[in-house]
Amino acid sequence: MSIQVTDLHKHYGTDHALKGISFEAKPGRVLGFLGPNGAGKTTTMKILSGSLTPTSGYAALSGIDISKNRFAARGRMGYLPEDNPLYHDMYVREALAFLAGLHRIANCDKRITEVIVMTGLAAEQHKKIHQLSKGYRQRVGLAQAILHDPDILILDEPTSGLDPNQLQDIRSLIKNLACEKTLLLSTHIMQEVAAVCDDVIIIHKGQIVADFPLVELGSRYTDNTLEELFIRLTAN
Repeated sequence: MSIQVTDLHKHYGTDHALKGISFEAKPGRVLGFLGPNGAGKTTTMKILSGSLTPTSGYAALSGIDISKNRFAARGRMGYLPEDNPLYHDMYVREALAFLAGLHRIANCDKRITEVIVMTGLAAEQHKKIHQLSKGYRQRVGLAQAILHDPDILILDEPTSGLDPNQLQDIRSLIKNLACEKTLLLSTHIMQEVAAVCDDVIIIHKGQIVADFPLVELGSRYTDNTLEELFIRLTAN
């Protein structure tokens, strides 16, 4: 159920977006994947989702090499990208039913209902997606990611657009999901990391500059807060 990345490189011409990064995300824990814009976070997540091929290195989901068996690896993973692609002209339940068919989910009506309740979409399920607020559209994206009950979740800015009440609900859902799954979460919000993450990676200019359990922040670094550490390591 883990995510394993070893010596991963990605080049775009002369631009080296990833410069040999290695890390592991473990089951039952939330890994906060942090870095400034352009650091290589999105490139890494696209490689892990199977939508981008690395230049070199190894990446695996639940022991499945993504480069060698992309479709099998994808079946073990749920992905919520930052741009949250949705079928805006579909009703919420209709869109989930369509995806359930693609995943060949048995007893799909029951699973759709479970996911709708888990993500707080019950009152909105018969609306078209374009009629929803940004926060509820974000919930639909999360519902799509967990619909097929994957072992691994990769979430890019999952709480974007949520109000404080919605934020608390989704944070609780993420923590509950992490009890049974491996979860990698990318965010710019340090309070989000403190609220839901167990481990932290900071990436800067394509290289990992910090990798540690969050509870060890004070013993490993002289910085008073995660935000101070982030700024110090990524300022240049």
